[in-house]
Amino acid sequence: MSATLRIGIVGCGNISDNHFQAYAALPDVEVVAVCDIDPERARVFADAREIPHAVSSVAELAALGVDALSVCTPHPTHEAVVREAAAGGIHILCEKPIAADSAAAARMVEAAHANDVTLGIVFQKRFWDGARNIRAAIDEGRLGIPMLGHCRVLLHRGRDYYDAAAWRGTWAADGGGVLMTQAIHYIDLLQWFMGEPVEVSAKAGTFVYGDAIEVEDTAAALITFASGAIATLSATVAASPNLGTAITITGTTGATVSLTEYPEGTDAVNDLWAVPGEERAGSVFEHGLSGDIPVEEVNARLMPMHRQQVADFVRAVRTGGSPAVTGEEALASLRIVEAVYESARTGRPVRLAEPSTSRALAHLPATVTV
Repeated sequence: MSATLRIGIVGCGNISDNHFQAYAALPDVEVVAVCDIDPERARVFADAREIPHAVSSVAELAALGVDALSVCTPHPTHEAVVREAAAGGIHILCEKPIAADSAAAARMVEAAHANDVTLGIVFQKRFWDGARNIRAAIDEGRLGIPMLGHCRVLLHRGRDYYDAAAWRGTWAADGGGVLMTQAIHYIDLLQWFMGEPVEVSAKAGTFVYGDAIEVEDTAAALITFASGAIATLSATVAASPNLGTAITITGTTGATVSLTEYPEGTDAVNDLWAVPGEERAGSVFEHGLSGDIPVEEVNARLMPMHRQQVADFVRAVRTGGSPAVTGEEALASLRIVEAVYESARTGRPVRLAEPSTSRALAHLPATVTV
């Protein structure tokens, strides 16, 4: 690997500029090429940012000698891009979700291991200070064992959002609706806090956008974790105005902490911190409601977190260490989403794979069923 890390970006949609800006902010890192199946789109993106090369295939990127690449393409295409890049010895940072199904994701993880390349998955909201505060409180035992969680996602995506890209809101190209595209960020945080998921019961529906999309616009679930802990999940893209997101965790010490993101895309805060000796509380709504927010503005607000995750990925590539979110970790949130879909379809609880001892937190006392 040269002293300057040579980067390629695959896919020139909305989020790709966040990746470009994040790489551009780092020393000894250069974005040398972008790739898109639409050559003109790639050329326009490259010209606007003075990127030397615009190509239309991963093979062309590899021929340019890139060391690493970002995958910013629609979800079902992630597997093909990652496996081809891994076979070429190229390190990969892939946008969430890791794939549209866990079988594809497992093949991506295996390809990275087989070719000894770094595979990181973008869940940039793990870099919120508020999220890290909760993780630290769990690790330090200040909450005891997390026993109860709530994840609330009340976002707005209007018809214009779906009309802007034909692939949005389709099973074939988007892989799902609010759960797969928006709520998966918060599902990732929920399982990061609560431990390994083992069972899901859920309902889902398309209540508002049935004439515009094939996938769910609203879902709710009860998730059980390996420790015996339980959590609820509720998510929609049909809230108006957009009310942001929140995660609340209660532990066996009785302490409760929360993480609230409002407006969407801004730095989430610990607006409730009911830990003995550390108590504080506030409201993100005290100044009123901000209304609905264009997705481009949401993406722009996420730039600081993207920069932190891209910097972490570059560190992992240079040192041979693990990125903040590995492919294996990203499988957990995807399996929860798949289980919600399966439970909603069948009307029955869905058991996930048996918990691994490496991820399961300490167990709670035996669960009592009433």
